Formats: sequence, structure tokens, C-alpha cells
Amino acid sequence: MRSATAHNSRRAFLMNAGAAGAAALTGVTRALADPAQYVDLGFANGRRRLVTDFPQKGTMLLLRTRPPLLETPFDAFDRNVFTPNSNFYVRWHLANIPTSIDPSEFRLMVHGHVRKAISLSLNDLVNGFPSIQIAAVNQCSGNSRGYFAPRVAGGEWGNGAMGNAIWRGVRLSDVLARAAVMPGALQVRFRGLDAGALPQTPLFMKSLALDHASDGEVMIAYEMNGQPLPLLNGFPIRLVVPGWYATYWIKMLSDIEVLDHADDNFWMSKAYLIPNTSGTNMTPGQKDVAMVPINRMVPRSFITNPRDGTTVQRGAPLQVRGIAFGGDTGIARVLLSIDDGRTWEETRLGANHGKYSFRLWEMTTRFAARGSRALMCRAVNSSGLAQPTIPNWNPGGFMRNVVESVPVRVV
Repeated sequence: MRSATAHNSRRAFLMNAGAAGAAALTGVTRALADPAQYVDLGFANGRRRLVTDFPQKGTMLLLRTRPPLLETPFDAFDRNVFTPNSNFYVRWHLANIPTSIDPSEFRLMVHGHVRKAISLSLNDLVNGFPSIQIAAVNQCSGNSRGYFAPRVAGGEWGNGAMGNAIWRGVRLSDVLARAAVMPGALQVRFRGLDAGALPQTPLFMKSLALDHASDGEVMIAYEMNGQPLPLLNGFPIRLVVPGWYATYWIKMLSDIEVLDHADDNFWMSKAYLIPNTSGTNMTPGQKDVAMVPINRMVPRSFITNPRDGTTVQRGAPLQVRGIAFGGDTGIARVLLSIDDGRTWEETRLGANHGKYSFRLWEMTTRFAARGSRALMCRAVNSSGLAQPTIPNWNPGGFMRNVVESVPVRVV
């Protein structure tokens, strides 16, 4: 029997969900007309407008309005291990997304190679299954694409196409069990409510192997940092695939199809492919490289303070801090160099919120000599995989995780 506290909490969630679903996508044209402030991300055509008029969002960097592409301002990552919902980045693939959703009318369909096709309301999901929560980084496959050299096509993100949240929802495995997956099932395919502007545009669909979909970590999330999902981040439910790139984290999830064959839809067989090479690296123009669907994330770390161009006093203590994540596993160490990577010192790690979460780190250092210097940070995950010191390149602009540096001036 569920406790009265749990029952009241779930009822309150459903009441709050109504307000979340009514947040219409208005104000986009005003955002473009307002007096502009800009941020320079440090690459060609990297000047971005700061906007504030997207629903349920605070200040964001604007890449595109339709479909919305909004990047998290980097100062949002400083000190806060969880990215505020109001600053959490936004990435949609198809131009037509619902401007509001009535949670009482919403249904999730589960069908295909199952014994019993089911239709679940939001209330069914919230009250009909055990709830779980997990802290996990959601990162766009093309995060940091703007820094690729030579340049590649696609959304020219800086480093802010990522965020960390506490996700609450239900295990995908529990939902699949309710539908009774039949022997011979191979993959599970997911689709949301977005659609293309033209009828011939392929529906955005992604698939996971059945074993992965049933591992108990993959989640259908209805809550993000203790609140209903913002509309632009996938209200009322989205898939959460811890440790994997966000292309699999389908927003406004509405359809789950169990397949008895390999999924060859456009978004699995033609898009989001990476070279099957060490570090997903290849040479521009290189031919006959085996390509596979993008999958697990790799470790990354960032300095959040000080920022580029900070003036530092010679000999004075300087607190350096940042965030790191291990990709598909936890963080073991974060190292800092103040001498262009010749030597590295281990930093102090903050609280561990789980292997898929951001982890804060910090260290106090000093510079003995005046001049231009660079701070460099390097993450090593629990599997022993470390960030490379040389950036990768591939035509999709995917999976950049090179060691980051922040220039400072010592006076």
C-alpha cells in the first residue's frame, strides 16, 4: 500500500503538470526584437544572442527558433551540480512541436512485438508503477561542434549543449513487462510528438537493444529537478538513457514499439553515425570508414571559474573549480595543469551524486611567474578512460571531449 505522503505527492505532481502543459511557445519573435545582448563563444560565427522570452526559460543563448535550439549560458554550471530547469539547454530536430499539451488527454502507446498493446495516461504512469530517480547528464551528441576544425555542418554549439538533472519517473522495463514482450524481440523504438514541416520528413525515431531498454536504468521521466518537465524539455514525459547521448532521450515520448528486427529508419541508419575508430576520429575526406550509430558518452571536464582572460596576481592563491562527468560511468579523478600539460595535480572532488551525474571539483593553486598562462583540466573515468589532449574530428561533429583550457594573465 502506498503511503499518504506518496499519494499526495503524486496528486500534487499531476496538478502542477497541468500548468506545465499549458506553457505555450509564445514570445519567440519578441525575443528576436528585444535590445540584444551577445556572447562570443570563441569560434567563427560564434556570436550568440542572449534571449529570455522562451516559455519556462530564463536567459539562454539562441542558435535557432524553429525548431528551438537554446544553449545553456556557461556560468549556470559554476558551483551548481544540477542545471536549473530554466537554464537547461533545448534541442529539437523537427520543426513542428506542440505548443501546449493537456496532460489529462495525453497517452503513451506501447505496441509491436508484445502480447498486449497498451495505452497509458500520465496518471497511469505516475500512480500505476513504482517510481525511481537518477541523477544523469543529458548531453547533445554535437555539444562543442562549433570548435571542430575543419568546420562541419550542423548546429554550431559551444560547450553548453548539456545539463545535469535529477530525473524521476518509471523504469522502462516495468512498462515493457506490462505489455508482455514476446520472444524474438530485438529492439525497442521510441517516437515523440514532434513532426516535420513537410510530409516526407522522416519521423524522428530512435531505438535501443531490448537488453539495454530492459536494464532497469533506462527511464520514462515525468519530473526534472523536482518539477514537471518544462515543455521545451519534453513535457509531459521523455526517455532518459543514462550514460548515452541525448539523441536517444526522446522528448514528448508518445510511442514505444517493440521490434523483432533491426531498426533501419533514417535516424538510426543514416543520421547520428560515428566512425568505428579509436576516439571516433577520422581524417577529413577519408573514405571507406566503418560507421556505427552513436551510443555511449565519454568523459569530460570543464573549468567554470576563473573564466577566459581573468587577471591573476603572481603568487596569490587562486581557487580553480569546475564540473566533470565520466560519460557512461563515474568519475575517478580530475587533474589540473598550470604549465601547459607538462605536469598534472589531482583536484578535490565534490559529493558523488551517482555515476552518471556531474561532479564538482576544485583546487587552489598559485602562479610563480608573470605572463600568459593556461589552466587545463582532464577527467579520468572509473574505467580508466581519460580525456585526450588532441581533439577528434568526424564529419558529424560528434563526441568532442578534448582537454579544455582557460587562458589567464598573471601580473
